[in-house]
Amino acid sequence: MQPVKVGLLGLGTVGGGTVNLLERNRDEITRRAGRPIDVVHAAARHPDRARTCSTEHMRLEYDAFAVVDDPDTEIIVELIGGVDLAKELTLRAIERGKHVVTANKALIALHGNEIFARARDNGVTVGFEAAVAGGIPIIKAVREGLVGNRIEWLAGIINGTSNFILSEMLYAGREFGEVLAEAQRLGYAEADPTFDVEGVDAAHKLTILASIAFGIPLQFDKVHMEGIGQISTDDVAYASELGFRIKHLGICRREGDGIGLRVHPTLLPERQLLANVDGVMNAVMVNADPLGPTLYYGAGAGADPTASAVVADLVDVVREFTLEPENRVPYLAFQSHSLSDEPVVGMEAVDTAYYLRLEAQDEPGVLAEVTGVLSQAGISIEAVIQKQPAPGAETVPVILLTHRVRESKMDAACQAIEALDAVHGSLVRIRVETLA
Repeated sequence: MQPVKVGLLGLGTVGGGTVNLLERNRDEITRRAGRPIDVVHAAARHPDRARTCSTEHMRLEYDAFAVVDDPDTEIIVELIGGVDLAKELTLRAIERGKHVVTANKALIALHGNEIFARARDNGVTVGFEAAVAGGIPIIKAVREGLVGNRIEWLAGIINGTSNFILSEMLYAGREFGEVLAEAQRLGYAEADPTFDVEGVDAAHKLTILASIAFGIPLQFDKVHMEGIGQISTDDVAYASELGFRIKHLGICRREGDGIGLRVHPTLLPERQLLANVDGVMNAVMVNADPLGPTLYYGAGAGADPTASAVVADLVDVVREFTLEPENRVPYLAFQSHSLSDEPVVGMEAVDTAYYLRLEAQDEPGVLAEVTGVLSQAGISIEAVIQKQPAPGAETVPVILLTHRVRESKMDAACQAIEALDAVHGSLVRIRVETLA
């Protein structure tokens, strides 16, 4: 059997892990793919640097375009990250009739519609399992394992950095900034952590998951994003007192006349499975008809987990070599001509419960004013916590938990509460989901 020849773009952590995995499990992978898979040509930013993998049997150079243009390479694995150069290399490989495997969630979320269309035109396959949740085979599970189901909603912890920070705030009682600095020291967060803590990374992944779950085009620009920087240890403690934990979730759900796509901090009941996913681990829960809820848990990043997903895509591509393009598994689970024009709704149309924290003047009647505003807006209250004032303080923290309500109603109520003379500063508002 002639080996399948792979060109690898990027020989860093994931690239090295992919080469090592192909060698370590070579016999198993060959038996499953039907042919050996060899990396024969690779590009790296610093070709002379020491590697975590052997480069003995491959050509290694700086020029990524030379790898794409090499007539011997049949599959291109893109692991360089970023968007512009990755897009150019990916489209060039497709135009040359080469299959592509990528771990680049931003590339797929932003340009996947174009990339998939070009791939269909050229009769090649694009694999992107590694773009979401590292080694968890969530794309294959939703796209193939749940193919007979109607997806109702999907919710996931899909960024390990944010999850590590919130876990440390809960168990160690440390503030956001302190834990973020530790995450950077440990290599969990970049020097510029914006993509992680502000929800951009999770939104890229949610964009992909939503398209596969609901059969809609990729629409990253319509995802609502909120970060975790405003969460304090007080909020974590109050949530725990109420029986909840705070997680940074990506949620896509059928919402009335459309589909809601949102990434934000969320209170989950402490007995909910997702609420107990800690550290840098990822997990995705899918609720489908008729199956009901299922949970997919595992490592969301790192050399071995991501390499596992890359190699899984490589094996799938090799298996499909003999299939006509129209017989291959559709990229977004649904046939391309059957994608839905169901709209993505704005946050104002989303229904959810809320956790509210405010600082109020320590005097009689203030709580009645606040609850009166909520009552006038038709918002029911499930629980209230009013703390004793700190020594010498003139304000007290008030925490309220509401029942489900339309976001637009809550927006107006929050503005009215903040306008009260007895309320100081802005409210902290965190959405609550039971995932029932």
